[in-house]
Amino acid sequence: MKTYPGELGDIQEKDIMKDIEIMSMASVHFFCVLSIILSAVVPAFLLEKFSVLGTHLTWLCICSVSVAAVNIIASVVLKPNPSPKRNSLSHKVTRFLKSCLYFMISCLLFHTIVVLYGAPLLESVLETFLFAALLSTFTTLRCLCLLGLNLQAWIRVFSKNGAMSIWDSSLQITTVCSIVGAWLGAFPIPLDWDRPWQVWPISCSFGATFGYVAGLITAPLWIYWNRKQLTYKSK
Repeated sequence: MKTYPGELGDIQEKDIMKDIEIMSMASVHFFCVLSIILSAVVPAFLLEKFSVLGTHLTWLCICSVSVAAVNIIASVVLKPNPSPKRNSLSHKVTRFLKSCLYFMISCLLFHTIVVLYGAPLLESVLETFLFAALLSTFTTLRCLCLLGLNLQAWIRVFSKNGAMSIWDSSLQITTVCSIVGAWLGAFPIPLDWDRPWQVWPISCSFGATFGYVAGLITAPLWIYWNRKQLTYKSK
């Protein structure tokens, strides 16, 4: 097939724009990874007797807040999926409150699922809820930042060939890696090793965190490597 100079220029321009978008996404992922590392290092200098194992619930809160802050700031600055309409202040406040409600529902949903998979029902309720909040931060919060409140967009992204942008592909990879990591982290708990990190929900939260970090690192590399083959439908 013959390619005309104008068409070749358009293809090159699209490739450049795609590379720039990948770099932006990789930068956000870098700061997310950095926030997780700092959440384990910085509090040790500020809080007495702080450790990821010894004060695990404190670390869960700090890690969740740190990752949430990075994702929210990145969505405000980069606007990966900007709204075509200009929103009023009241609309922004309403959207913020709805986002908080969606996040809380996600925490309760993850909490319920984790209990159904074997977590204590009445004991360690706080531990289970904070673990659910961590999972929601790695998954639901990113959906809220990248896709907004459009549940149809959420369903589309996680359906087969539903990604319409590089950010959608990134969301798929990080979400799946986080959930799979949490699931794999549950395997050592029933083993009779008598290790401190086998206490609920330490190994699961570590698994979710390592899975999330693996997704953050893998997503830009995989998308960049396959950028020539990735074709997205128009929104």
